[in-house]
Amino acid sequence: MSKLPRVSGRDCVKALQRIGFVVKRQEGSHIIVRRENPFRQVVVPDHRELDRGTLRAIIRHAGLEVDEFIRLLG
Repeated sequence: MSKLPRVSGRDCVKALQRIGFVVKRQEGSHIIVRRENPFRQVVVPDHRELDRGTLRAIIRHAGLEVDEFIRLLG
């Protein structure tokens, strides 16, 4: 398992958009992204730096592995 990188909420959203997620709305400091097929909805905090536990939960809810997510960042 790879070590989780330090990323911002916006960078996380950009990575998720590369695999078909679209921004549905933003409520305060939370960005809600959704993918229709297969259906997944993920809430990403719009923070300067995401906590590692929060990032790990986002990756899991998106149906990804850590290594897949790291490739999407590049």
